[in-house]
Parts: sequence; C-alpha cells; structure tokens
Amino acid sequence: MDWFTASDYWLSRLVFQRALAGVYLVAFLTAALQFRALLGSRGMLPIPRYVERMPFKAAPSLFHLHYSDRFFAACAWTGCAVSAALLAGLDSRLPLGAGMLLWLLPWLLYLSIVNVGQTWYAFGWESLLLEVGFLAVFLGNDDVAPPVVVLFLLRWILFRVECGAGLIKMRGDACWRKLTCLDHHHETQPMPGPLSWFFHHLPRPLHRVEVAANHITQLVVPVLLFTPQPVATAAAVLMVVTQLWLVLSGNFSWLNWITIVLALSAVEFPYDAPPTPDAPLWYEIVVLAVAALLVYLSYHPVTNMVSRRQIMNRSFDPLHLVNTYGAFGSVSRIRYEVVVEGTADDVPRADSDWREYEFKGKPGDPRRWPRQFAPYHLRLDWLMWFAALSPGYAGSWFGTFVERLLESDRDTLKLLRRSPFPPDAPPRYVRARLFRYRYTSWRELRETGACWERTYVREYLPPTRLAGVAQRS
Repeated sequence: MDWFTASDYWLSRLVFQRALAGVYLVAFLTAALQFRALLGSRGMLPIPRYVERMPFKAAPSLFHLHYSDRFFAACAWTGCAVSAALLAGLDSRLPLGAGMLLWLLPWLLYLSIVNVGQTWYAFGWESLLLEVGFLAVFLGNDDVAPPVVVLFLLRWILFRVECGAGLIKMRGDACWRKLTCLDHHHETQPMPGPLSWFFHHLPRPLHRVEVAANHITQLVVPVLLFTPQPVATAAAVLMVVTQLWLVLSGNFSWLNWITIVLALSAVEFPYDAPPTPDAPLWYEIVVLAVAALLVYLSYHPVTNMVSRRQIMNRSFDPLHLVNTYGAFGSVSRIRYEVVVEGTADDVPRADSDWREYEFKGKPGDPRRWPRQFAPYHLRLDWLMWFAALSPGYAGSWFGTFVERLLESDRDTLKLLRRSPFPPDAPPRYVRARLFRYRYTSWRELRETGACWERTYVREYLPPTRLAGVAQRS
C-alpha cells in the first residue's frame, strides 16, 4: 500500500525516537534513585502493601507477580540500559520485529512502575510517556518508512495535550480569561526554576501577552497540525518555542520535553530519505489493528474534552493507552510552604534549637536561589507543594516521612538536599510549620540578597517523636 508510509518523515522519526529514548532514560533514572524511600519495602507508600489490595486487572504490573527492592532496582536500571541503547540507535540495527520488541520493553517496565506508583506517580506526564511510548513501538525502524497512521496518532496525542490544557484553563480559573494568571503563576507554581523570579517581575502588560499567546498556541495552533505542509511544520515549531519558554520559566519534570518530542514528529525536515523496502504485510496489519483500537479508545478523552465538567490528567484504561491531559485549571494566588524542622532537645519548646531540613528543589531558605532540575523529577518536593495546599494531599505519606526523619533513614535523607543532623544522631522531635512565601522585590533583593520573603502562618504538625521513645527530663 503506497499510502501506508511517508518516507519524507524518515528523519522526523529518527529525531523523535532518539529524543523519546532520552525522556525514558530520565524517567527510569528518577525511579531507580528515589524508589526505596518512596515505594520500597520500608517506603512511605510500600508497593507490597499496595499490591495486596489492588487487583492485577485494575493495575497490571510485574510487581504483582513478585516484589523485592532488589527486583524493582533491577527493573529500573534495566529500563535505563534499554533507554540508553535506544538513544544510541540499537533498534535501527535490528530486524523490524526485534526493534519493535526493544521499544516494547521500556513501555512494559515503566507501565509496571506507574501502576504501583500511587500518589508519587499520579502526574499527567507519566500517562503521557506511556501513551507516546506505546505508539513508538509501531513507528518502525530503518527497515521501513514511517507509517502515516502512526504519525497521525502522534499528532492526535499532541492535539489532546495542548487543546486539553487550553480548554481546562478557559473553563477553570477566571484569571485565564482575564489574562491575569501570570501575575501569580510564576510565584506560586509547584517548583520555581532559576529564572522564575525574573519571569514574575516582567511588566504586567507582557504577562497579558503571554497568556493570550498561550491561548492561541493551545486552542488554535493544534488544529493546524492536521493541515498540509509546511503549515503543520510551522504549527509544530511554534509549539516547540512555547514549550521552551515554559522550560525557562519553571521546573515541570519532563512534561515540556515530551511535548517537544511529540511536536518534532510533525516537523518535515528537509532531508532526502534513504530508500526503504515496502512494509511487510504482517506489519501493516498490526499497525492498522492498533490504530483502530486507539481510535476506538479515544471516545472517552474526546467526550471529556467537550464536556463542561472536563477533568484533567486521567487515564481511562489500566494500560494508559489513551488519556486526557491538562494543567493549571486553577492558579494559586498565595504560595504556602511546609517547613520541616527537628530538634535534639529532650523537651520541645518554642525556643528549642529547631533546625530546618533543606529540600533539593522546593523553596526553603529565603536566600537560596531555585535550581534547574527538570526534566529530572523530584517527586517528594512536588508532593510537598501539594501538602502545603492542603494536609489532605499528604495524609497517606507525611506521617511516615516524619517517622523516617526521626529514624535518620538513609534512603529518605537522600531525597533531601541537607539534613541538619548527623546520620548517627537523629532528632528527638520533628515538627512542621506552614509559611507564606512571596518573591522579594528588586529593591529587597539588592538589600538582603534573598529571593524569597516568608511569614509564619500556623503549625502544620506539632512536635512529634517516635512511639515508644521515652521523654527525658
């Protein structure tokens, strides 16, 4: 079938596949380095306890069959190795079927992680990586030109990512319609980056232009993805530019980067593709069958997008094959942060020697400037932002987190930038307090050197010690 492939997109596929492999590598590396404290046997939300109550059918995962910390580590590091091999182009050196199986392996491994990841993996970019990663299995390698239907479905994902985000904004917070959300967003976003302070202090008229441009990029430009070239390429490039602007303004894990990866698949690069043989019949049948399945499963995301009660970042099937997306349907006007402190004093008092734990990414010391971590995902830091919005977001894990600090648990301390206590001398008490944070002005920055100013609001968690530890007097 001559229409089945599009040789003009040979380089587009190559760029897409290598970039996607890079995102996979970051995702598996994040899992390998953080899982013990978050999901391990002694983690804050242990996987063994979760799989006992969650049926395999509802959340398919290798860890239903067997779990140990060593086995999880093996899966995560295997994912890193396979991702690195794909990044190096190993799939292009294999026969078509073997290359597809190689792309299937990281998808299966990451699906197994996400489906037992609970709160730590309840982010839209987890499902997005799985949906894109599943399609990548059927994109082929050097043995065949890129299938048109898969290229179309990649654009369909990009359309839903952008349009879903645009619609949730217009239906959600009124500040998006008034073009005023960026008066607050750079200050209150989950994890500011090193340039977020400067973005916040841009002139307000420019913020209005930013919001208007965002609406155009998310609600108008995605339609152009399905127009002839070079219009589709121009639309994709505009999306890439917009995503790079977001990369500069904050730390959003790999959400922006995988959106860029999707956009690159729609770019028609000026390149003479090498000759490729016709696609084998079995490959055409498999691709068309998968495409038909994904179109059928798209019913729920489409009805959700057109619904007045649109929800964002939801998967409609346990394999995360077709999902709905969206971000920042509402924008916080005030930034709150939970500050965690410990003391070695035998009796906790207001004037005790309380020492603050420092996190890697979330704001803490007002003088410490935010760093760039994305596309790497600091899962604990992100959940601490939600915990500051409401204790209900932290009810399942925060108590265990405090317990691990009181035990000076090595794996938990690795998630932090710095513990104020030596590993062999943990605190006797830990407390948490809620502060309001705001960016300093240009004048305050010059005078104090601090990018944040914080004000005490209330107690978040009273001084707490390990059960069974006697208080000395």
